[in-house]
Amino acid sequence: MKIYVVQSFSEAGMENVYVGPDEAKALSLHSVDFDECDALFVEIWEDGEKTDDFRLEETAEETPDTGQ
Repeated sequence: MKIYVVQSFSEAGMENVYVGPDEAKALSLHSVDFDECDALFVEIWEDGEKTDDFRLEETAEETPDTGQ
C-alpha cells in the first residue's frame, strides 16, 4: 500500500498537512490552502520505504482564485 505524505514548508519550518493513501487528494492540494506555505512537497512511502519525493508544482490555472 502506498502512503502519500504532503509537507508544507515555510520560513517557520515544515508541517505534515496530509498523510494517507488517497493519491488524488494528495496531488490536488495547493499551497494557498495552508497558512504561510511557501511550497508543498510529496513523499511516497511503500512497505515502510520512501520510494519517491517531489515538489508539487502549481500553475496559474491550477491555483484556486482566493480573491486576493
